[in-house]
Amino acid sequence: MESDIRVEERMASPKIKVVDFFCGAGGLAYGLKEAGLTIAAGVDLDPACQYPFETNCGGIFEARDVASIAAGDLNMWFEGADYRVLAGCAPCQPFSTYSQKRKSPDERWQLLRAFLRAAVAVRPEIVTMENVRGLADKPIWTEFVSGLTNAGYHVSWKKVDCTKYGVPQSRHRLVLIASTMGPIELPTPNPAAQAPTVRQSIESLVAIKAGETATNDPMHSASSLSEINMRRIKASKQGGTWRDWPIALRSPCHRKKTGETYPAVYGRMKWDDVSPTITTQFYGFGNGRFGHPEQNRAISLREAAILQSFPPEYKFVPDGEQPSFRSVGILIGNAVPPKLGVAIGDAIIKHVHHAAGLAL
Repeated sequence: MESDIRVEERMASPKIKVVDFFCGAGGLAYGLKEAGLTIAAGVDLDPACQYPFETNCGGIFEARDVASIAAGDLNMWFEGADYRVLAGCAPCQPFSTYSQKRKSPDERWQLLRAFLRAAVAVRPEIVTMENVRGLADKPIWTEFVSGLTNAGYHVSWKKVDCTKYGVPQSRHRLVLIASTMGPIELPTPNPAAQAPTVRQSIESLVAIKAGETATNDPMHSASSLSEINMRRIKASKQGGTWRDWPIALRSPCHRKKTGETYPAVYGRMKWDDVSPTITTQFYGFGNGRFGHPEQNRAISLREAAILQSFPPEYKFVPDGEQPSFRSVGILIGNAVPPKLGVAIGDAIIKHVHHAAGLAL
């Protein structure tokens, strides 16, 4: 039998273990870990996720379809926990890690249903889901929330602005937290806090040219530019558009009437503002407003990761390996910003201590 002192020590700092479905490179898990939760396992179909997840988050990685995860698997990973958290961000668009072709909405929703089935089967004390905000307007969201409610969960969800949680990027997401232990509150941002600007986030990184990689960090690598795109980026202004260019530099499609309504491509970021939403193709100058504010290139892999709020030392590939723009671009663009994960983790810890009658 445990002594009274050991019981008191354990309950003063309850062990909260997390299993992260659709874990990707570990953005959500890393944030939860930073908040004080223990990462038990991550599940994702993309094998490229294993190294960053295990290296940075500490849990084991399973390259599996979440639909194949049985209750026994989850119970094994949760073993030893005082409180269990099932977390995830089910893809609701056809990512390359799940399909090489477009899927119908019903096929895509099966991933969310698999997450719900696992939650209902095991009933961990906490469930948290982060996703695209448009999901809240779909019938599947009502189905998901109702499924948790019918299983005895108190559910709270809302659309959030990630800049309110310190993410230096314009990114709006849908966040849900549910608990079997009573009403739970979503993370409350500090109204006085301001997200870092692009300047504050990446200006200190060493300057590199298009097509170059920094000698001290393989992740600080920028894609090359064609001759015409080099001329275009030199003609681009911070926060501007291709409309600032001479007519001769404009793409044929932009010269047409139908192309005039697409200004948010071939643009530079602003130093003294947050970045635009980081997508999976941020490394291409023509794919959005992903031009460096000052240097004549698109932002690097490392710069994009920092703008997603990953720490500068976050490892995405093993030492000595040159990262792939496409593979690592997907990992970074699809990630949950770690600072949002920290806020979610803080809310979970606060809730657990309140429900258990423990002091923070």
